[in-house]
Order: sequence, then C-alpha cells, then structure tokens
Amino acid sequence: MLVDALLDTTAGFGGSLAVADPTRRLTYNQLANTAAALRGVINTQTDCERVGIMLPASAGFCAVLFGSLWANRVAVPLNFLLAPDELAAVVADAGIDTIYSVHHFDKLLSALPARGVALEDLPLKRKVLAQMLRRNPPAPRVAPSDTAVLLYTSGTSAEPKGVELTHSNLRRNCEACITAARIDPRHRLLNILPPFHVFGLTANVLVPAVLGASVYALPRFQPLAAIKAVRDERISVVMAIPSMYAAMLRTKDAPDDAFASIYLAISGGEPLPDAVARGFENRFGVKLVQGYGLTETSPVLSLCAPHAWRDGSVGRMIPGVDCRIVDERDRPVARGEQGEILVSGHCVMKGYYQRPDETAAVIDSKGWFRTGDIGRLDEDGFLYITGRKKEMIIVGGENVFPREIEDVLLEHPQVASAGVIGVDDAGRGEVPVAFVTLTGHADTTAVSEQDLRNFARRSLASYKVPRRVRIADELPTGPTGKVLRRRLRELA
Repeated sequence: MLVDALLDTTAGFGGSLAVADPTRRLTYNQLANTAAALRGVINTQTDCERVGIMLPASAGFCAVLFGSLWANRVAVPLNFLLAPDELAAVVADAGIDTIYSVHHFDKLLSALPARGVALEDLPLKRKVLAQMLRRNPPAPRVAPSDTAVLLYTSGTSAEPKGVELTHSNLRRNCEACITAARIDPRHRLLNILPPFHVFGLTANVLVPAVLGASVYALPRFQPLAAIKAVRDERISVVMAIPSMYAAMLRTKDAPDDAFASIYLAISGGEPLPDAVARGFENRFGVKLVQGYGLTETSPVLSLCAPHAWRDGSVGRMIPGVDCRIVDERDRPVARGEQGEILVSGHCVMKGYYQRPDETAAVIDSKGWFRTGDIGRLDEDGFLYITGRKKEMIIVGGENVFPREIEDVLLEHPQVASAGVIGVDDAGRGEVPVAFVTLTGHADTTAVSEQDLRNFARRSLASYKVPRRVRIADELPTGPTGKVLRRRLRELA
C-alpha cells in the first residue's frame, strides 16, 4: 500500500521535487528509480524479512525506506542516539541481519550483531541509470494488515519493544492528517525530526510522499540552519518538537520575518510550554499548534489546526479516530472531567512484536488502546492533556524511563539506592534528575555528583544522562523498600 502510494504520486508528480537535503535533490521520478534500484540491492544481499535502516533525515533515508518496502520487507529504522548496548538489544530483538547506513556510523555499527552496508559503497548511480532504462517493477502484493514498519519504543518498561505498524496504519494516518491539516501538493515541508521517531517518519517522510508535496531534510538539527532552510526553500509547513522551536526562538541572528512563508507550524512529541508558544508568535508572527499521538498510534491522534483551534488543546481527533475518557474503573467520565485517554481507529498498532501479553494489556477485544495519558474532552470535542499515568519522562521528544537510569546508577559500587524523576526544562521539555544514597562504607568525599553523571554517561544515551544527581542521606521508600518516585519531588 505504501509503495502503491509512491507510484501513484510519481505518476502524477514525476518531475516535481520529492525530497532534498544539503547534498542531493530528488524528483519523484528519481526517488522511485532509486528506491527500485535499492529494492534489487536488498533482494540480493539479505533474505531476512526485516531490514535495518540507520540514517538521519535525508533523501537517502526516503530511498532506503521505500526500497525496503518495495522488496516486501519490514523496515526497522534504528535510533543512532542510543548507546551501543541499548541499540544492540534492539537489533537482536528485531532479528535483523543487515543494516543500511553511511560510514559516519561505522563505529556504532561495529558494536551491533548485524552487517552494516554503507550507501557510499553501493554502485547506486550505475544501478539507477540502468533502472531508468526499464520499467519499474510493480508494487508488492501486501494486505492492509501486513506490517510495514517496526519502530522501537520502551513502552511501559525499560526493555525495548517493537511496535508493529501496518501499511494500513501508516497510509490511512497520512491521509487523515492531510485532511485535518488542510495541506496540498503545493506545500513544502521541512524535516528536522529524526526518522527513527514515528513523528518524523510519518509526518515528514510518508505524508509528503502520499500527498505529492516536497520536503527539505536536515540530517542534523541546528537552529540557524533550520531557519535558513525555511527562508531559502520557501517552507510552508514545519513539524517539530517544542525544544526545537525553543532553540530557534533563542537564536539571536534570526530575522523577525524568517517564518513569513509558514502556513502551518505543528508542535508535538512533548508538552508545548506557554512561554515558547507566546514567544514564537510574538517574535515571528507564527502560531504554534499542537498535535497528539504515540508510536503505537502511527502516530497522530489529534490536531489543533489553525481553522479549529483552542488555546492549550491538542485539538480534535483526526478523521477515523475515536476517543473516550474513562476513570480508574474504565467508566466513561462526563465532558470536562479528566481520566485516562482511550482511542480506537485505523491508527492503532498491530501490536508489540512477539509480545502478545503486553499487546493484550493495552488493546482490548474491541480495539480500544490505552494511551496511559490523562486528559479531558471539552463540549466541542477538543482534547486537553493534563498528565501521564505512566512514569515516562519525555526529553526532547524521546522517551526515557526512570528504571533504566536507576539500574545504571545502581551498578556504581558506592551507590546503595537510586530514584529518578523528570523535571520541567525550558529547553528540552523535561530532563531526568537522579537521587542516590551511598553505601555505608562509601567515602563521600571521593564520590561527587559529576562522577556519577560521568558513570551514567558510559552506558546511556546522552539525553538519558541525569541533568543533576543529588546525593542524599536517605530516599523516601514504601513498605517493601521501593523508592517512592512521587515523593522525590519534595527533595528536588
């Protein structure tokens, strides 16, 4: 279904720009030919049903993604920000044997239990030229329920879990988003989100391909570069996380009319601070609108579009998605009252890869998915997120869980107990803060907070390293000795 979408778009917009980055620009004809060439490469290099992709936002990522789907494989975008051990666990769980990447990631690839194939080493120019001389192969026969992409999220625990998103999940989510946002092929999108994140994958890779619009991708987010791209590429649609908007807002050299071409600026992935929303509108004249979604929902559930906007809301449900708010006994609450958010519709994942029990715990027999988030619906159907049932910390749009940080800190020989919470941060949305006690024999003068941060950095991705580590005499605990995270805020 997704390759069919690309071929349909190519038939109608073949000569139009599909995707560009700082090193290359591909029309839809060129993107289709490159993806078809990569299809052949993948078919000759691996028989595995799943193909790893370790690439930043780029024209190359788009080509490898569609090449993988064209080869009738499941694409597995990999988070190159993870520590090697963390990423190795994901690769092992997915069971992939080949990862398409670039030489920039050679060191990381060498630590993984799979073969790395660098795009620079492939004779793609010759293969694409040969492909131009013959008709592209037909799209593979896939069922709507067939898995298209396997994305990894920590879910409700520190263990990686693969989220199976189907061809139907992703294509219908794209189509519903296009309708809700009222965008058309004339729009030009900016991609500054990593494509291993479902927000970046759907909003900035698949939506343009389904729509026939063009997208400019920046492999690495830098505020000034993003602002320059908006002006130079005449960008009309930006989708990013709040910390990215905050970074652009802090840029002193940006002219006040830098975003004059913007039609729609969507914020998602984490709560949007009021200061960022107000500051962006006051300085650049652009109203940031919020959306809401999860990896397990492909991801978009709701959008607060300019034509249907409420202050502080993440908007109404997109077409084909239903929402209800329930109390702790799963009873519907009255409009305006808060409770857990449950959703159903075309966007709900197929399930967690090889984890039927965990899938059944979040999706009931009627297809309702438990988001774990707390919110309320107003009389007009606008959704407001008021909290999270889960203890997940969202750092710059990435999910971080207290347990995985605590486990690392507890490996330190002088740490007796540890507890981690998320605290608000103007730049990253939230940051982890750790509290530890030391063993009775520990030399408190020999262990500093910075020592513990450095220790954690050896095993954790940089965004998971605690912003602060507080050494305390004791931590609040329950009857079984478990650290009570909710009471750690009293120590913050």
